[in-house]
Amino acid sequence: MKSIVKLSFVILTAFTFAMCNTKQNDQKSTTQPTENFDWLLGNWKRTNEEKGKETFENWKKTNDTEYNGIGFTLQNSDTLSQEQMKLIQTNGKWNLLVKTPDEKDFIKFDMAELAENKFECKNDTLDFPKLIKYWKNGDKMNAIVSGDSLKLSFEFERIK
Repeated sequence: MKSIVKLSFVILTAFTFAMCNTKQNDQKSTTQPTENFDWLLGNWKRTNEEKGKETFENWKKTNDTEYNGIGFTLQNSDTLSQEQMKLIQTNGKWNLLVKTPDEKDFIKFDMAELAENKFECKNDTLDFPKLIKYWKNGDKMNAIVSGDSLKLSFEFERIK
């Protein structure tokens, strides 16, 4: 009788251990780290702007699935251009949304490449831009906005 009780105890212990281990593995596979764009956060000033102009981007994190940015260019304290930007994760996929004051709605750019401290978004239905790419470069941030025949490079440094 003692051997049946011992055997039952061993089987129950093994079963419990196996179930706990399976549950931990399931949790690990479903809670993969969320991509983040925290390296974008803060206030940035373009360092390769035309003389007499100043371009800025400011980024904030709304929550783990949304970042909001605003970009604007000034000349003699007048706003020459402005755009709102959003990085939003929907159904597990990140997209970049961009809107200027002239546009009624945000334009969606699909995330084509996403890696640590860089991303690339595309919208092939547009003439310009078709591609928007950002990446961290040490303490600086770079961006490229390009279309069929035009490519603009941006270099930013963080400001207080």
